[in-house]
Amino acid sequence: MRLESCLTLIVAALVFGMFVISDYYYIGVSTELYLLLAMRTLVIVSCVILAFVLGRWGSYTSNVWLHALPLWILATGIILIVPLRPDSLATQVTAVVVATMAFYLLIPNLLPVVAIASFYLNMGFLAATAMVADISAVVALRILLLLIMANVVGFFALLRLEKLQRGQFALLQEERVQNQQLMDEISHRKSLEAQLRRVAERDALTGLDSRSHFMERARELLLRSQHQQAPFSLFMIDVDHFKAINDTWGHSQGDRVLSAIATTCRRSLRPQDVIGRFGGEEFIVALPDTRLKDARVVAERLQKEVAELLVIEELPDQRLTVTIGIAGVLHEKADLEALVNQADQALYAGKHNGRNRVVMSNEG
Repeated sequence: MRLESCLTLIVAALVFGMFVISDYYYIGVSTELYLLLAMRTLVIVSCVILAFVLGRWGSYTSNVWLHALPLWILATGIILIVPLRPDSLATQVTAVVVATMAFYLLIPNLLPVVAIASFYLNMGFLAATAMVADISAVVALRILLLLIMANVVGFFALLRLEKLQRGQFALLQEERVQNQQLMDEISHRKSLEAQLRRVAERDALTGLDSRSHFMERARELLLRSQHQQAPFSLFMIDVDHFKAINDTWGHSQGDRVLSAIATTCRRSLRPQDVIGRFGGEEFIVALPDTRLKDARVVAERLQKEVAELLVIEELPDQRLTVTIGIAGVLHEKADLEALVNQADQALYAGKHNGRNRVVMSNEG
């Protein structure tokens, strides 16, 4: 609105200044011409300055007077033409009608501001005409009716425009609210999807990868290792005598055991290693860029750290043990399922041979 007000005000000032040509045509070179020229220059300069001020600080909410002031300056300039150029009354009546309609329809402003400025223009013009020009009461009445008609048409036209603008703004606000609600709904759905994804990807008890999520990540690591011709190892961990722990001390104690082992595994492994809960008391670990002999070292260290855990307070001398089966990639076409099967067979062999041991797949 400030931009439109600035542009319209500058155009109105330039149009007002162009009528200096008609001033010269009607009164020629005279004192009245110089006075008209000075008056028009003052109006033009004032409007241009106000256009700049409106562009920087104009606001209908706090500076309504800034938008009203140009209308009063233009109206005063038009009124002053009457005593300086009384012989062109017919032309001036047309100019006042056009200026009144311009106040309502062309120069952006609030309806009360426009109505007051138009009333000042029309009453001032009639008063100046009655004092300077020699017109009859009938002519004055005709001019008054013409000005009233211009004000009525302009008033209701601007009133209708403002109602349309308010309706359009209300629709825009409603659309914004609906868009915001839609964005909130999308954000809420994304949050739910993220929560569901976390639930699907994480084991609730241990915080490790779920079986499906582990297989997905491990498969990517295996494919990358095969592409780079790098070693890849995998081992499975089984908690020894876990059923006896549950039966003797309860499932809550069994959950503490699983959580403690999961924490130990996370702490003992590298950031690039992937660990998941395979099911029940079994864990599975993928070790990229790791040879079988290095995987055995990692497994034995992990076995030792688990044995040092103290999670059963009633029996401080009771130590946890785990059996670990290790498998590694022997050829480029080996898939993850075959590797898991090899590690599982090695784990079964270790459990069959007395538990609490680390078994390589070739040894199994």
